Amino acid sequence: MKGLIAKRLATLRAILQRVEYDTILILAAENRRYLSGFTGEDGQLDESAGALFITAKDQVLATDSRYALQAKHEAPGFDILCYDKGLARSLASILSALGTERLGFESSRMSFHQFQEFNKRLAKERPLVKMVPTENVVEGLRMIKDARELEAIRSALALSEAVFETLCTELCPGISEKQLAWTMEKEMRESGAESLAFPPIVASGPNAALPHAVPTGRLVEKDEPLLFDWGARLNGYCSDISRTIVLGKPDSTFQKVYPVVRDAQLKAIESIRPGISSQEVDRIARDHIAAKGFGEYFGHSLGHGVGLATHEKPYLSVTRPMKLEVGMVTTVEPGIYIPGWGGVRLENMVVVEPAGATVLNRSTL
Repeated sequence: MKGLIAKRLATLRAILQRVEYDTILILAAENRRYLSGFTGEDGQLDESAGALFITAKDQVLATDSRYALQAKHEAPGFDILCYDKGLARSLASILSALGTERLGFESSRMSFHQFQEFNKRLAKERPLVKMVPTENVVEGLRMIKDARELEAIRSALALSEAVFETLCTELCPGISEKQLAWTMEKEMRESGAESLAFPPIVASGPNAALPHAVPTGRLVEKDEPLLFDWGARLNGYCSDISRTIVLGKPDSTFQKVYPVVRDAQLKAIESIRPGISSQEVDRIARDHIAAKGFGEYFGHSLGHGVGLATHEKPYLSVTRPMKLEVGMVTTVEPGIYIPGWGGVRLENMVVVEPAGATVLNRSTL
């Protein structure tokens, strides 16, 4: 791991040579872990487990007493600085020691309140330092997964699939969505997941028409769509899967909708290759669903990257186009959602390889 961190830092430092700031401040938990190995988690947006300051030659992990020992253990290549009155009060002294003149910061992670607080401190104590907003610096590096990351994702995915396979052997009408969601969470944790990638979605009957349905007390009935969306986090990396099944006999609507969603997914996966636009992959699935008469019932993007975060770059979307590259991992999850009836979503994870996309899922359920 130490060599891997050094390689990532070297790549970041090559970027620092080409930008208008000499130090970058890393606040996002996933980016912090990616660059240092430090696994401390932020309790909420306004509560941080720490920050990285990286220059051409120095790397500092600033944190508080709660994480000091953990930081020393997990990030041995970093200078560990323990602040006792918050990062803002220590900012000027850290930047002074680093010789910082222009500080790049993650604009998507820093709140406006924190930005104002930092600026106020710097204006008083280091007035010559300028803060420079950055965007997608480390996220751009994280898009390309190495062999170790791919193995971690495969393991998280295999754990999630095994839990679902077991669940399916015990499914029966009369159980509530909440009970099923809890069973999935319990089984994933007992199977070794360090946490959930996100709260499981279990939606039955008409509730399955809600793409991000929250499990309710509704009891699952026979012959209706039952949509699951779940994932585990293992060794820091996430999995994300969706399946739609029926307990009993599928009705005529399900028999029409399910093959359309499945074919749209297969066509999109078959189209994925290095150099293709993520927008084009989305269009292929969307056009197929529209051609079958269900275009108005597919509103969300086709997929998203998965790694240290459940949702990260790249996005298979009409609004965020980019060229796919070897090593990118993304979901492919078309869906059709019909108000009053329910919905069908199928989601697999794929990795972009030189010859095309390789599906990471093992289960065909």
